[in-house]
Amino acid sequence: MKAGRHNHQLSDPFTDLLFNTLLGFTMLFFIAILFMNPIAKLGNINYKAEYIITVIWPENQPDDLDLWVQDPYQETVSYLRKEAGWLHLDRDDRGDLNDTVTINGEKVVHPINQEVVTIRGIISGEYIVNLHYYESQSKQPVKANVKIEKVNPVLRLVFIDQLTLERVDDEKTVLRFELDGNGDIVAMNKLSKILTPYRLDPEQLQPNSEPGL
Repeated sequence: MKAGRHNHQLSDPFTDLLFNTLLGFTMLFFIAILFMNPIAKLGNINYKAEYIITVIWPENQPDDLDLWVQDPYQETVSYLRKEAGWLHLDRDDRGDLNDTVTINGEKVVHPINQEVVTIRGIISGEYIVNLHYYESQSKQPVKANVKIEKVNPVLRLVFIDQLTLERVDDEKTVLRFELDGNGDIVAMNKLSKILTPYRLDPEQLQPNSEPGL
């Protein structure tokens, strides 16, 4: 018997091929899972906007409030024009008129009162946010909450306020804010400016207001 001799077990080539094939499919499956389910970063959202402006009023009030937003180039977005430059009216709420949806043939009431305007690109200069009482079913004043959120690089609340619109055609300037070239707010004020084209009652003009036309 020769010293140092070892017994070697010959492997089956078909078994090796099958094993390598399964290993390859496993790796491809793992990579596909990573691409389909990316790990979300805390505080980040995937939204094509720089700023989100939202107004919410009570669900039990079927009244119609409208957001009007003007950019530094005097482009104005509202229900009359839902896209203006980088401004987009993403949701136009008409009180209780568009709160009913049909699901599986049945009508379901979703009584949310909310309008949303997004700023999807940065233009340096002043933006004006107004709220207008367009139509009333309740014939009552409406309290509304308006908030402005900066989206990038993380979602951050930059402004929130509550105001009351007393009657139909009441219009109030919620905020005027100025953006720099980086999209950061550098100034704010509430000097009133009328943005709607159908303001008829001069007594409703706020002190130190500017004409909208």
